[in-house]
Amino acid sequence: MRGEILSYDAAAGGGLISGDDGQRYGFTSSALQTPAVPAPGVRVDFVADGADARDIVILASAQTASAQPAYATAGSAGLPDVSAVDWKTLMLSFEGRIRRSHFWMAWLILLGANVVAGWLPLIGVLISLALIWPNVAITVKRLHDMGRTGWLALVPFVVAVAMFIVGIIFFGLGAMMGGGSDGDFENPVAAFAMFGPALGAFAVAALIGFAFLLWIGLTDSQPGENRFGPNPKAL
Repeated sequence: MRGEILSYDAAAGGGLISGDDGQRYGFTSSALQTPAVPAPGVRVDFVADGADARDIVILASAQTASAQPAYATAGSAGLPDVSAVDWKTLMLSFEGRIRRSHFWMAWLILLGANVVAGWLPLIGVLISLALIWPNVAITVKRLHDMGRTGWLALVPFVVAVAMFIVGIIFFGLGAMMGGGSDGDFENPVAAFAMFGPALGAFAVAALIGFAFLLWIGLTDSQPGENRFGPNPKAL
């Protein structure tokens, strides 16, 4: 059967093929029969074996000039080979799975972009809003890699909104209980009693967000293929 490479991650040693039959097939670097790098859009001939592709041959007209082995997994310093990462798919697509190292690379890039955006007036707000999409995309794919539904990405957002509302309510109650007509606190003890829970609500939101980040960033990939696609580590 013939098809087209949808994605390939040399660091993970695996990818996806869109077959001419309309189905998608996962594959690993060990299934490649030619030394050319299977870049997205390249036409291939392969044997379908269930949901997997084997005996993959990159068609001569589509072979790339690169002589680097398709299964190269690391750079000279032993770090992930970022040159093989499909950044567009990594940052924008909600489909498939990503491994921990790629998640952290993308997360750090987005963090840096948000820091820079914070220094820019007006346009920085627009940039920060635009960065919500790739942040959610890498979170969803990391959850997929763990075998979890991507809807769990809403958990820290929902908690943050709920705790923000609770904090605002407590701040408002503190202002009402301590405020006086001349701008001084009539009952400062009661006011500070309300401000404490308000700060506590904000702290809970921050801690849950941090715990969620560590959970998806440190949990290993689910072995083998799951309902979201092949293992990005090809294991």
